[in-house]
Amino acid sequence: MARARIPDADGLAAVAAWREGDRARSVVATAVRYTLQALADRAPGRSVEVRVPPFGAVQCVEGPGHTRGTPANVVELDPSTWLELATGALEWPDAVAAGRVDASGVRADVSWALPVVR
Repeated sequence: MARARIPDADGLAAVAAWREGDRARSVVATAVRYTLQALADRAPGRSVEVRVPPFGAVQCVEGPGHTRGTPANVVELDPSTWLELATGALEWPDAVAAGRVDASGVRADVSWALPVVR
């Protein structure tokens, strides 16, 4: 069963609140889930899994998909790093160089799809 989509108004409000410094768990959770949803919309597919524990994960990017176990292409990062990348406050190469992104697999670089919200 698919998770219900976050309406744009709710997602953008959460992202705006996060940008203004609101770090309430519900705000961060909504902002993360909304921006992951936006990534999946921008880069549909099942070849890469982007994980932002504990709030969400999404499969995206066209290419060979997977159905069981750990996918070949995984990106995992903390909520703050993800939201900085998703909003353009942080660039992918800088996040990788600082060790803030754990990316494995030949398709794991999703920088071409970022930012997903301005």
